[in-house]
Amino acid sequence: MRKMIVAGNWKMNKTNTEAVEIVSKLNELIADVKGVEVIIGPPFTALSDVIKVAGKVKVAAQNMHWEEKGAFTGEVSPIMFHDLGVEYVILGHSERRAYFGETNEMINKKIKSALAHGLKPILCVGEKLEDRENGNTENVVEDHIKGGLEGISKEEFANVVIAYEPVWAIGTGKTATPEQAEEVHAFIRKLLTELFDAEIAENTSILYGGSVKPANSKELISKENIDGGLVGGASLKAEDFSIIVKSVL
Repeated sequence: MRKMIVAGNWKMNKTNTEAVEIVSKLNELIADVKGVEVIIGPPFTALSDVIKVAGKVKVAAQNMHWEEKGAFTGEVSPIMFHDLGVEYVILGHSERRAYFGETNEMINKKIKSALAHGLKPILCVGEKLEDRENGNTENVVEDHIKGGLEGISKEEFANVVIAYEPVWAIGTGKTATPEQAEEVHAFIRKLLTELFDAEIAENTSILYGGSVKPANSKELISKENIDGGLVGGASLKAEDFSIIVKSVL
């Protein structure tokens, strides 16, 4: 059985005080929820305080450098995250690729380093609007997955989560229809079968991200190959995020 997961990526939002308030409230709202792993990815500055009040919520970092230490001003290492108690790390997000020039090769190094230090990567993949319009969605997604997972063994991959996030649907208010999302999720599972095997593919959690909100989450997550969501803006409000978490049930 693959794990159902709802993760919130806060991006560059919320102070420590606000973060603690939201996570504390979220824990109250989902106290009776079972069968769903709930993850919050606050900014680096709030990680330590959020971990102290996390309760049943798992904590993710939003990015990571692949080196353990060194002269990399402004970067944070896997050793630092592991020491804090971080469990997941979001890697390959489209904003990292677009604004900070991250390549498949860099993301692959980060995934290998995260796994080597006991962190679980959430690998983000997805196409731009022009790619979808030109019929290149599967080519882009395959390139991201193969590039990001190069050299990863079956055993290592058991700790990886995939998040399909069409770039044209992130923060735009546009959302892939449940049918469009399911089509790509099914393609990803087929690709994982080819890269690893059918059992690995069947047990991998594949999340959908891209303007997921309370109004559409249930319809999206009810699809056969969609195992939860990577939520942006709606995860910044405990009430909205809790509705999305409960929509998995």
